[in-house]
Amino acid sequence: MPKKAKKIFVLDTNVLLHDYKCIYNFEENDIVIPIVVLEELDRFKRGNDLINFHAREFTRELDKLSGDDLFNGGISLGEDMGKLSIETGKPYSEVIMKSFPEDTPDHRILAIAEYLHIENQKKNVLLISKDINLRMKSKAIGIPAQDYMNDKIANIDELYKGISMIEGIGTNLISRMYEEYEGVPLQDFNFESTPAAHQYYILKNGKSSALAHYDPFNDVIDRVEKQKAYGIEPRNAEQAFALDALMRPEVQLVSLTGKAGTGKTLLALAAALYQRKLFTQIFLARPIVPLANRDLGFLPGDVKEKIEPYMQPLMDNLAVIKHKFSQQSPEFTKIDEMLKSEKLVITPLAYIRGRSLSRVFFIVDEAQNLTPHEVKTIITRAGEGTKMVFTGDIEQIDSPYLDSHSNGLSYLSDKMRGQEIFAHVNLVKGERSFLAELASNLL
Repeated sequence: MPKKAKKIFVLDTNVLLHDYKCIYNFEENDIVIPIVVLEELDRFKRGNDLINFHAREFTRELDKLSGDDLFNGGISLGEDMGKLSIETGKPYSEVIMKSFPEDTPDHRILAIAEYLHIENQKKNVLLISKDINLRMKSKAIGIPAQDYMNDKIANIDELYKGISMIEGIGTNLISRMYEEYEGVPLQDFNFESTPAAHQYYILKNGKSSALAHYDPFNDVIDRVEKQKAYGIEPRNAEQAFALDALMRPEVQLVSLTGKAGTGKTLLALAAALYQRKLFTQIFLARPIVPLANRDLGFLPGDVKEKIEPYMQPLMDNLAVIKHKFSQQSPEFTKIDEMLKSEKLVITPLAYIRGRSLSRVFFIVDEAQNLTPHEVKTIITRAGEGTKMVFTGDIEQIDSPYLDSHSNGLSYLSDKMRGQEIFAHVNLVKGERSFLAELASNLL
């Protein structure tokens, strides 16, 4: 069988910031990093956000491989792998000067990609970037370009929802769901396919119905009862399933997806408060994605004042729970006590770095703005007795370099499906208000 022709991949800065170990994911093909990318990475090295961590980690990775060969033919990345090299700046061609007269890092990357494209006629040269505009510019001057595909979900329409509706279930089985507390053996249902661990079901037969859950440890289908958690009661089947997953001690990792107003964060926070005695702390965190890609330094005030607008939605969810009780009630005062004693911590995600995550109920809100590698980094910090919950809307992404296929929340739901300690629920119906639901559906 003839050997596949080697390719040369030219990497944009955003690919390295997305996955700092990406250089090991191109098999036998060669990788070129434009010198301007190192210059851009240098600007990202300082700071506490995950993107700054990735910049520092890639620089360390590069340092391990460093040597003169990086600038002279490349250095091997390992057995059956290609070479990594750094390409110095190249003069703009007439095509680039006429098409893109402005001198920018992107255009310098294009100049290097064009130079390699001309010099390596026998190899395919491709620019890899998560920036759609740069990919379009590259194609416009005849250089193939594509997104970084290694951690993309192939078909978003087939993404695991965690819930199935089955019509025509025997009435005797539905009756048994209510009678047999330990659950009904899976084999009695004759499902067409084996359910994933902690799969949820809406079972129907005419007017008879039951909310159900597959218990992978006992191989039974058990009934899901609507339960209340710290004043919050589920308003629909999906919320009942979400709360069930959040309250199950055997489920250590939960992902909740759904549009705004479906109750993802509210349910997670209510479940955490209800189970507070099982954990030493509750962390409620979210990544900060400044609007219009402007750094937090543009905002007035000290650090606390800068981050407060980004944390306000989390405080709003906490306020909803507090207002379920009177100000004199123990439940109301307990929340204030937990905030003062830092048993309940609301913080930007970057500030969690270095914290111990043993016996913590850890909620990551807006997880669709995280990369797959960032989600992995967070989960691998979990110690004994920790429960992790990731919530978000995969259609509402603020990061310019992520989409519904490549964000960390989609990746988590897809890759963890079927694991015995993982449950996923996709919430559909908005419960914030009729107005909010109408706007979400029509606008």
